Amino acid sequence: MERQRKRLITILKIVFSLLLIYFVFTKIQFSEVWEVIKRTKLFFLLAAVILFILSKGFASLRLNLYFHQIGTKLTQRSNAELYLLGMFYNLFLPGGIGGDAYKGYLIRQKFEVPTKRVVATLLLDRLSGLLLLVNFACILGLLLPAAELQGFRWMFGLCIALSLLAFWVLNKRFFDYLYPIYWTSLGYSALVQLSQILCALFLLHSLNLEDQALSYIFIFLVSSVVAVLPLTIGGIGSREVVFFYGALWLSLDESSSVSISILFFSITALVSIVGIYYHFKKPALKIKDEALIKRQVRD
Repeated sequence: MERQRKRLITILKIVFSLLLIYFVFTKIQFSEVWEVIKRTKLFFLLAAVILFILSKGFASLRLNLYFHQIGTKLTQRSNAELYLLGMFYNLFLPGGIGGDAYKGYLIRQKFEVPTKRVVATLLLDRLSGLLLLVNFACILGLLLPAAELQGFRWMFGLCIALSLLAFWVLNKRFFDYLYPIYWTSLGYSALVQLSQILCALFLLHSLNLEDQALSYIFIFLVSSVVAVLPLTIGGIGSREVVFFYGALWLSLDESSSVSISILFFSITALVSIVGIYYHFKKPALKIKDEALIKRQVRD
């Protein structure tokens, strides 16, 4: 019964993603988007790929910081392998066990850690990233001179204050065993989002769209927030809709805007598919003490 429910949810997500993509391309011609993509400058595209990988490296370090705090002292290499596997499952195997759920399952299998603490760790890791994503979007919303955003500036300021306060209270009140790494985790989250912003900037340079960079970056951040919602497969469709309507709202070129979304998803898929290796060869999940002992024996 549970398997059938998951299968139905997956089918609905796929259908919804396809409907959103279809909707976007009833508004603009795919040929126009393709013409924009064909002009992509390879050097800047490669730089965007490197920065995306760097952002995932920072995200992996943040997750391992949480794992260490609950006594699961994975080596950075083991954690990186587990993180890549999770990326692959999240994007390419949405009908099976999710990436986060599988990471939690392996941790519980290997270490004697209470399930609630593992779940809390994975949840706060995600929320920490989402918090910085929302706040960077709100900061750009405050800085953009666009007249369309004038009536929303008070909401951006209020959102920054309330989200920071709510996350602090959540950590301090309910997850005190994770609170000691509160500020460090936020630091890693800031590095994750800054790396992705730079990734988007290089994508803009690759498409010769740097003149209106702030507006496009604002749309990019909003689309990333929307893509977190579990409504589509890997954010496919939802990102494109946000880029399309964001371009309309801020008087940008719709075809160019959607092109950014397609390129960013392509980069995400390219990096995520590397995790297929660890689908067939499961991560060993070595801990730091074991690695240290082996080095001492060799020396």
